Amino acid sequence: MTNTLPASERRRPWSHRTRQGVDLALAIPLLLLETAWLVLDWMFGLGLEAWAAQGDQDRIDAAALAHIGRVWVVLIGVLVVAVLAGVFRARWTVIAHLLVALLACGVLVTAQHQRDHSHAPPPGCVRYSAHC
Repeated sequence: MTNTLPASERRRPWSHRTRQGVDLALAIPLLLLETAWLVLDWMFGLGLEAWAAQGDQDRIDAAALAHIGRVWVVLIGVLVVAVLAGVFRARWTVIAHLLVALLACGVLVTAQHQRDHSHAPPPGCVRYSAHC
């Protein structure tokens, strides 16, 4: 007859907290990597593309939309990893990913604000006028 493990000895991800060393070893590099990706994408993905457009508003808008799309993908990925870390009860990884999610939300808000500001009508313009 085979011996089966009792229910209390089975290893489920949520049954025991992840060791703190493993948790920090995963949380710190991921926090730095994701933050660096957001900063570098802002500088090189959006900034250099807008600079290379040399005033061509269509290319600048396309670069801004592509940047917003990339940040959305990172935000969704970070939230998925935060949920998985929560299942494995890795407290510091969850905290680090929620901080990166807040940073990504701030980047999205800033990018959307810049996009709205660049498409605003001139201040003296009446909204439904023929010349605006």
